Amino acid sequence: MVRRVSNPPNPWHAAHVEWIGEPPAAQLEVYEETAGEVLTHNDSPDVDFSWSVNPYRGCFHGCAYCYARPYHEYLDFGAGTDFERKLVVKTNAATALRRAFDRKSWRGELVSFSGVTDCYQPLEASYGLTRACLEVCRDYRNPVAIITKSVLVERDVALLAELHERARVTVFLSIPFDDAAVCRAVEPYAPPPSRRFDALRTFADAGIETGIAVAPIIPGLNESDIPRLLERARDAGATRAFSILLRLPGPVRGVFEARMREAFPDRWSKIEHAQRSMRDGALDDARFGRRMAGAGERWAVLHRLFETSCRRFGLRAEGGRTPEYDERASRRTTFRRPHETPDLFA
Repeated sequence: MVRRVSNPPNPWHAAHVEWIGEPPAAQLEVYEETAGEVLTHNDSPDVDFSWSVNPYRGCFHGCAYCYARPYHEYLDFGAGTDFERKLVVKTNAATALRRAFDRKSWRGELVSFSGVTDCYQPLEASYGLTRACLEVCRDYRNPVAIITKSVLVERDVALLAELHERARVTVFLSIPFDDAAVCRAVEPYAPPPSRRFDALRTFADAGIETGIAVAPIIPGLNESDIPRLLERARDAGATRAFSILLRLPGPVRGVFEARMREAFPDRWSKIEHAQRSMRDGALDDARFGRRMAGAGERWAVLHRLFETSCRRFGLRAEGGRTPEYDERASRRTTFRRPHETPDLFA
């Protein structure tokens, strides 16, 4: 179903205009740009990577909860349907990444695809920017971590297996819902859970380390799915798992509430109450250390359920900059520029 245009007021505008009568349908518009840089540095203590590549701005999947929606307002777009249908493509992403890898300052750190919007959203089938960037990583033997909701990632299994022989590769599938109908209501243009589990199996069978992201956990809606999701992930060959509590920064709150009221009119009050119980009475907490996790007794029970289920199904629970992550990051990198002579004594 094509949604009608609906965006929260952009705070960077002095005024906004309401539609008179029925708003038009939100049609897909693609904007191409030449990016100066494609590697984005992250210094948040809440995530396990310092560098990410995001070939696309905005995301066709249209997930109601997406925390990246506010970034679209910096482009003079809206955080609602504009985020889902006014998409920006960084056409020179691979060239910019190669240029970054050629700098003497680059030391071959782990690069995450993607830190913001999905690097395998449908436009990737046409543009192939993520694949081109992964080819650069293969050529330079640079370690990579991927997180996506899209089964289009299966297209690149051979390339990622080749990269895995030269450097470290991990593929995470984001699967927060066990029920396909609930998934369709909240993530309207993303593949169903069953296909995402199939993708996990594809990579596990190829010998690539895989994991599941139960993200976000929406209290009052999907916390009861946690054990079943982790069991299905284990059965698909996953070895790792992490979870994130629902985040609702800025205009995301309005988008999320409107769509929850539309899809689950009898459950919104329960969801809102549960979310506030884990956020000290608020709907969101932007502080480092509190953005991804909750607080209070209900969150403690939920976190314990996730940890216990991971142990039960033999999955390594991850989250934050754990000592294990720091130890992995301190190893000598596999990175090597293809035009340089290898160090035989390394």
